[in-house]
Formats: sequence, structure tokens, C-alpha cells
Amino acid sequence: MPVETPARPAQAAAPATALPAGIEEYIVHRVMQRVDVVLDQRLREAIATVVQEQTRSMVPRLREEVESVVRHAVYEAVAEELSADGSTPH
Repeated sequence: MPVETPARPAQAAAPATALPAGIEEYIVHRVMQRVDVVLDQRLREAIATVVQEQTRSMVPRLREEVESVVRHAVYEAVAEELSADGSTPH
């Protein structure tokens, strides 16, 4: 059954007194600076978390790929060494 939320009261009207010239712009600028700092920090944290999670999930697959590449390189090197004519001392 849906829960009903109480109606929100109407927002208070703006004060009748005018702010000094430029103060509103100054306040908006300062608030935006603070928001920018907080957003930057939070976004960095969120991105770092996602990157860590993705990296952890990739490690097993990366390990398999590296192992395969190394194994293949060793097999090729051994095969080439065994197929050499033996005239070269080692």
C-alpha cells in the first residue's frame, strides 16, 4: 500500500527588502565555488571506487592473459632452440 507524504508547505516569498548591489551575484559565486569543491572531491572518490572495483574484477583475467603470453613465448623459444642445428655452442 503506498504511503502518502504530507503536502509540503509553500516556500516563503522572497524578502521585500532588496539586497545591496552585487551581493546576490557574490553569494551565488561563493556558493558555486563551494559546490565545485565538494563535487570535485566526491566525484574523485566515486570514480576511484569504481576504478578499484573494475580493476579487482579484471585481475584474474589479466593474470590468465599474461600467463598465456609468457607460456607461448617460452614454448616458442624452446622450440627454436631445439630446432637449431646445434653448430652454435651455448
